[in-house]
Amino acid sequence: MAKFSPGLFFRQVRQEVAKVTWPSRKETGVSTLMVLIMVVITSVFFLLVDQFFAWAVKMIFGLGA
Repeated sequence: MAKFSPGLFFRQVRQEVAKVTWPSRKETGVSTLMVLIMVVITSVFFLLVDQFFAWAVKMIFGLGA
């Protein structure tokens, strides 16, 4: 089993973090907005699908109007 050196570990972590390309504030805002829009669209889609299936089940079992 390899030896564990906390100092070496933290140096390596720091080197890897320095390589990361961080998004700008604008990119983060646009990405967040896109995610929120997709969540709303997906939520509405599944609401409609759920309402359709609820209606279909009521019709099949004769519980509907």
